[in-house]
Amino acid sequence: MDLGLQGKRALVLGASRGLGMAIAQALAAEGAIVFAAARSLELIDSWSQGLGNVHPVKLDLADLVSLDAVVNDLLANGGVDIIVNNSGGPPPGTAQEADRAAWITHFEAMAANIFHLTTRLLPAMKARGWGRVISITSSGVEQPIPNLALSNGIRAAVVGWSKTLASEVAADGITVNVVMPGRIHTERVDELDAAAAKRTQTDVAEVANKSRSTIPAGRYGKPEEFADVVTFLASVRAGYVTGSRIRIDGGAIRSI
Repeated sequence: MDLGLQGKRALVLGASRGLGMAIAQALAAEGAIVFAAARSLELIDSWSQGLGNVHPVKLDLADLVSLDAVVNDLLANGGVDIIVNNSGGPPPGTAQEADRAAWITHFEAMAANIFHLTTRLLPAMKARGWGRVISITSSGVEQPIPNLALSNGIRAAVVGWSKTLASEVAADGITVNVVMPGRIHTERVDELDAAAAKRTQTDVAEVANKSRSTIPAGRYGKPEEFADVVTFLASVRAGYVTGSRIRIDGGAIRSI
């Protein structure tokens, strides 16, 4: 199946590792020109060796000056066709423990600045009559994950924004979707398992096995499995899919 991504320009946030890296690699494999953005470029430089269509971009989502500088450079060269909004996760903790400063700090980096970046890049998409906006959230927006209050709350705001935007730009040929990973085996999931093990004073392997036992597929997902779905949503073939929330969780969320 030809996904029609050859030569499309894609900005992938959080592309140094994990889901962002897998998505950037998948888009590049389909011929897209990928701007792989992250705070540190060393890991991108490493995994993108030999890929002439991957361009590392230094971007800190918590730094509005850094973000606007990247957007200005992209717009000076025609903007992008595809935006993959992928932010790092906040530290674990309960809703009772999260103070006002934590909410404001993490909301800015995980939501407000993503909204700002997308809004600035949208006019070039509208002018071309084609675009894709894909935001990575979490299964926690449907079924809140214990001890991840900041993530549950802030990512839910991204869902509301995405659904609203999808209706506004659908007639311009731009789709807006949310993809919700369950337990995909990345460094982030390893970190969460380690934190849970420390909190409960149990072994990390025991925590991971207990987590897998709650997933009908009986395992953690692979980053490339997640990236393949995102790549399809970014493609020409997915032109009639918009305003959707897509789960990639091995059946872990039991609601309909």
